[in-house]
Formats: sequence, C-alpha cells, structure tokens
Amino acid sequence: MSATQAVETVFRIESARIIAAAARIVRDVGIAEEIAQDALVAALEQWPESGVPDRPAAWLMATAKHRAIDLVRRKETYARKLAEVGRTLEDVPPPAEPAAPEDIDDDLLRLIFTACHPVLATEARIALTLRLMGGLTTQEIARAFLTSEPTVAQRIVRAKRALAKAGVPFEVPYGADREQRLASVLEVIYLVFNEGYSATAGDDLVRPALCEDALRLARVLAALMPKEPEVHGLAALLEFQASRIPARTGPGGEPVLLADQNRSTWNRMLIHRGARAMRDAGSGPYSVQAAIAGCHAEAVRYEDTDWETIATLYGRLVELVPSPVVELNRAVAVSMAQGPQAALPLVDALAAEPALRGYHLLPSVRGDLLERLGRREEARAEFERAASLTHNARERDLLLGRAARA
Repeated sequence: MSATQAVETVFRIESARIIAAAARIVRDVGIAEEIAQDALVAALEQWPESGVPDRPAAWLMATAKHRAIDLVRRKETYARKLAEVGRTLEDVPPPAEPAAPEDIDDDLLRLIFTACHPVLATEARIALTLRLMGGLTTQEIARAFLTSEPTVAQRIVRAKRALAKAGVPFEVPYGADREQRLASVLEVIYLVFNEGYSATAGDDLVRPALCEDALRLARVLAALMPKEPEVHGLAALLEFQASRIPARTGPGGEPVLLADQNRSTWNRMLIHRGARAMRDAGSGPYSVQAAIAGCHAEAVRYEDTDWETIATLYGRLVELVPSPVVELNRAVAVSMAQGPQAALPLVDALAAEPALRGYHLLPSVRGDLLERLGRREEARAEFERAASLTHNARERDLLLGRAARA
C-alpha cells in the first residue's frame, strides 16, 4: 500500500473521531471538518516523503488538535487586542483543552447529537451525519440517494450554517431535551438504513453500502450509550434486517419475496448479533420492530413463522406509534395468521387514509389478498395500480409480473 493509499484509508476510518475531537476544541462542526481536512492534506504532503508513521491515526489526530488549538489561541489573542481598544469580538469560542484519549467516545457522542439536531431538516440531518460520522464524500452521498452532488453539498453547507446560527452547543443533551434529541438521532440512522434496504427510487432494490453505514452508526451509538434500551432496539432491528439482504434479490437484481427467499443465505452472525442486542432492548417502537424481525429470523422455514405473535406485536406497535403504514403491516400479519378474508376489511379501511394516497404498498397488499381469495381480475388491477405508483424500477417489474400472472 502506498503512502497516499494509507492516508486515505486511515482518514476514512478515523475522520469522525478527528472531527469530533477538533469540534470539542473549536465548538463548530463546520470549522472542525475543515481542520480535519487540513490534517489530511498535511499527511498527503508529508507521508510520501517521510514515510507512514507507526501510529498513523494518532498522527492525524495530533495534527488536527494542534491546528484547532492554534486557531482558538489566535482568536483569543485577537479578541484581547480588540478589547484593549474598547471593542468586542463575537463568536469567539471559550478556551478549551483537547480531549483526553478516554474522552473520545464522549466527543463522538457530541458529534452525532449535533449532526442530528432537530433544528435541521431531515434531509440535512441525513447528509451531515453521513458526511461527519460516516466519512462519506458528497459524491458518495449523492449517488446513494440518487441526487446531484451540488444539491448534497448545498445541504451540508446550509446545515453547518444553521447549526452555527442557532448556537447549537457541542454537547450531549440531558434532562427533558434528551429524549427528543435521541429520537432524532435514531430516526436518521433508521431512515438511512431503510433507503438502503428498500430504495424508494432508481434501478436497484437494495443499496447495501447505505445499510452498512447505518448499521455501523447503530453499533457505534449502542457502544456509546449502553444504558439506552431503544438504542439497542434499533441496533437489533438493523442487525436482523441486514441478515436478509443477500436473499432479497436474485442473480439479476430482481426482488425475491420473503416466502421465496433462500434462508440458508441469511447471515447467521448478524442474526446472533441481533439476538444479543435484544437482551438490552426495551419496549419502545424500535424494540418492538426488532422483536418482529427476530420472529422472522428464528423461523427456519417460511411456514414456521409465528404470525400470531407478529400480529400481536404489530398491534402493540400501533399503540406506540399510530400510523396507517403500521396498520397495513398488521393487516399483512393478520392475513397470514387468520387468512386473507380476515385482513381484507382492515386494508379496505385504510383506503381513505391521506397518508397512504400514492403509497404503492397499499394496492400491492390488497392485490395479494384478492389473489389469495381467488378474485384474480381485481387482483390484477391492484397490482397494475401499485406498479404505476412505485418509483423503483425493480419493484415495478415485480408488480407488473404479478399482474400478468393474475
């Protein structure tokens, strides 16, 4: 491996920690990222000549910290000089010392809470988190979410400005604010994973790289917050869901329904990790979803699935987070536990829900129930309608195929 490759590899792995440590000193994530980039440039300039250090990550961290401290000292000196002539300087960060090695976890926790602050729009939180915590480039984020690189870059720049303008402190929230802030963090990780697990648009059903990024963030958060049950619930959910990714698509990238998946390809190590995370999970929404995913993971064959328990768990989830989408999922479980005739009224009752208008899975589920009831012509119409609503090419092909067979 060349020195340049070593720099890029180490920085990709350590960038979140470096940015977090610098942000602790300068109290601004935007400036902290610039400092981390300066350290990267310094390594690219020096390592090819001097050789890769014995501890490359420590070298990058030390360089970034020194630059951060120098910046703070320069601002403090400038502020003192202005004060001597009767003027003041705004936005000068208070004196700060670099984090001790044992405090780096706290810095990472501060960074993810800052990147996921509710003052930012959802898209901005996702982009900033993937940039700062995931180490993704704007090009990688744009490719993952099928948008343009300038759009992503603009979101990130505006997010940093919004955090600075709102005076968001670089800290882990406590007290009444903590629950809301943690919910925002969990939501971002969950949305990133879901976009990778079932892409809303494009030619690919699954984007494994996004799932891997979200899973890594969930594991980091679980390690940083070991006493938060919902953090473990989310980690368990993503472990269980990620275990099925190899079986969700066929050789040509076509979707494979749960009933047809080759369960021998499910990743047993991830299932084991999910079961282990469930031991520390609680009774919140992510934990209940994890329990549902765990029921699927435990079934050796599709026919062994405990649909009664899954339907009960969905009923509990509806109580925690009332949502027509959750109701639709419950109807699917009811259809498997009690038959399609029992579930069809539940699905029909959702037809008028504004939130499901344009949601392709509603006619898709209804088509499946009608097909199982032998009402094939009605089922064909529902599958065709579902195909017209989805923006994912793979799902569209699957639904049109089902319509043709019906």
